[in-house]
Amino acid sequence: MTTTLPQGVAALVAKASEPEFAAWRRNIVRLGGCTNPIHLVGAATVYDTTTGAALLSYSSDVYGGRLLTACGNRRATVCPACSALYRADTFQLVRAGLVGGKNVPEAVSGHPQVFATLTAPGFGPVHTRRERDGRVRPCRPRRAGDLCPHGTPAGCPERHSADDPRLGEPLCARCYDYAGAVLWHAFAGRLWHRFGLELRREIARQAGLPRTEFREVARLSYAKVAEYQRRGLVHFHAVIRLDGPDGPDSAPPHWATIPRLVDSVRAVVGRVGLNTPGAVVIGPRALRFGAQIDVRPVTSYRRDTGERPASPATVAGYIAKYATKGAESAGAVDGRIHHARDMVMLPVRAHVLRMIATCWWLGGLPEFAPLGLRRWAHMLGYGGHFSTKSRRYSTTLTALRQARTDHRAEQQRASLGLAGQPTVTVGRWRYAGRGYSPEAALLAASVREGGALHGT
Repeated sequence: MTTTLPQGVAALVAKASEPEFAAWRRNIVRLGGCTNPIHLVGAATVYDTTTGAALLSYSSDVYGGRLLTACGNRRATVCPACSALYRADTFQLVRAGLVGGKNVPEAVSGHPQVFATLTAPGFGPVHTRRERDGRVRPCRPRRAGDLCPHGTPAGCPERHSADDPRLGEPLCARCYDYAGAVLWHAFAGRLWHRFGLELRREIARQAGLPRTEFREVARLSYAKVAEYQRRGLVHFHAVIRLDGPDGPDSAPPHWATIPRLVDSVRAVVGRVGLNTPGAVVIGPRALRFGAQIDVRPVTSYRRDTGERPASPATVAGYIAKYATKGAESAGAVDGRIHHARDMVMLPVRAHVLRMIATCWWLGGLPEFAPLGLRRWAHMLGYGGHFSTKSRRYSTTLTALRQARTDHRAEQQRASLGLAGQPTVTVGRWRYAGRGYSPEAALLAASVREGGALHGT
């Protein structure tokens, strides 16, 4: 009886007998389990910067003809390995702005800091899971017989389970303002920008300062992330901090307190808004943040009072977690839609499909052409960055990645006996494709599983 090995296993066994197997294996293992690596072809030479002598040369032939590099995608659904690294970097970036480190002074932990959640407004009632005192409450209790204008029950007496597929779905799709929801996504970034401007003015007003003098005595810094809710709308989680005029390196003025920052955020959220274009086509839309807002001080656990406000580690972890998610967490897709016919086969629920179709419809109208809604239809109209920060909040992802690259380069120099020598690497590489062969995919999967077992 003969046993036929799967294609990937047979190819891997055959590869193991080849002379360059060790180098080929290192080329894949060092990617940490990346699911869709980029292939490079070329060569590089390491020179001594003092003498100009060539110390070492290598090419992609050493790695079986292709040098592989990680894709670097932030989305967990696309590449779990690269997204884990992105999440770890985001955690360090946010935490440094709360407690110091990464060239941010530790004194920043004493600056007023809050963790704010700004929600999207309602565009129609949706099925939701409500809990109070540990008990699940009725979804939307209404009198029996109450109907919407389209004859659909205006309420829902059910107590939904956490995995109920109806959660986030409108009670009546014809009543739901899909155009408003899509436009809110398209303008959410501008609404956040206006919120930041108005927040500075409000703080200055409460401190008795002319708003033109605010920058001379204080600076507002933030780091935020967008999270998709089950109903398909994003809301923002943000760390907001008050510094002195030079940022985290300078102490905030005496009037800059946590209560004042909390009060200012709450006052401004209900005040900012903007009107959308296309009122002649779909009617006027005045966009604002939702009425639900949560603003909490960012401090450590206080033993004297027993208070448990938002801790720096918890906040940093929360923001980092959602920095690797996208619209797929609301049931959408993680790839762009290029043709209207593609929507027929999308594996999405009805509510998400209606939002995608609305993006496509509005995106084809001249009044909304500048918004690029068709380009962002797979994101339900949201084309903004998922994680952003102000310039002086803390370090940058680029700086963190460069530090990691420098560390690995130093390790490589040490392994080659070049530690301490001033060197520079000059090379020329070109793109040559991406992905894995069957045997390489099998090896990468084992690396990924090994990392998951060890919690990395």
